[in-house]
Amino acid sequence: MAHHHEHRHDHGHGHGDVDWAELAPLLESQAELFTPLYERALNWLAKEVTEPGLIVDAGSGPGVISCLFAETFPGARVVAVDSSEPLLERAGDRAGRQGAADRFATLAGELPGVLGELDYPADLLWASRSIHHLGDQAAALAACAERLAPGGTLAVLEGGLPPRFLPRDIGFGRPGLQARVDVAEEERFGRMRAELPGSVAVVEDWPALLTSAGLHHTRSRTFLLDLPAPVTDRARAYVVTALTRTREVVGEDLDADDRATLDRLLDPDDRASVHHRPDVFVLAAHTVHTAVRPV
Repeated sequence: MAHHHEHRHDHGHGHGDVDWAELAPLLESQAELFTPLYERALNWLAKEVTEPGLIVDAGSGPGVISCLFAETFPGARVVAVDSSEPLLERAGDRAGRQGAADRFATLAGELPGVLGELDYPADLLWASRSIHHLGDQAAALAACAERLAPGGTLAVLEGGLPPRFLPRDIGFGRPGLQARVDVAEEERFGRMRAELPGSVAVVEDWPALLTSAGLHHTRSRTFLLDLPAPVTDRARAYVVTALTRTREVVGEDLDADDRATLDRLLDPDDRASVHHRPDVFVLAAHTVHTAVRPV
């Protein structure tokens, strides 16, 4: 499972004292970097979900994906749902710039309860790495399923593979740094899940969970973001931000050698840092699981 840098930056989940308004430009730029992946996922959905009337983006953040839905489905009304009003303001502004304001709305509140405030059932409900921030994931999926119109589709982006930015051997430190970071992040993610209110441990078999929520016709597909070296300035900035976040969040869970390696990778004055190295790349894989409410 890849609950790594992207889920922390793509969405506002309302945890802690995060200043989402301050983070909004960063959230947007990183979601924009992943736009090719999201576009492929939405085009895949469009082959099965034809002419939806209402699309709901549950955990929308600043609305980059919400606006991609508006672009992919020009006849649909789109509602971006998030706990952060500053991020929803950004989403509305983006929809306006793209000429979709007349069919774009926002809804502020905590998932999944806020979905009860929707005026109409959804023909497509999208939840991108928002379900795993809810204590009872099975109950959350059931609540999402209840907000679907008959024949409506629930699409959940969860899992995939951890992102990779560097070769296994970068010329200093022990080879395999990112694999060890994966372990530390998995353990941290497990602690986060255990500490959520009402946390329930489940086997993260998403098709089975969707079936248990009363849905059928489950499908899963993984989409790749492949930005090979040499990367653009925007991709390099994403790698710097992601590894900075790694150092801040799981640095104490790594040994001294790995912390020193990360510090060198993040030192802008070091020619071997990710600020300068020619071998930096971005490779990520996100998995989308879908299921349909029976007619």
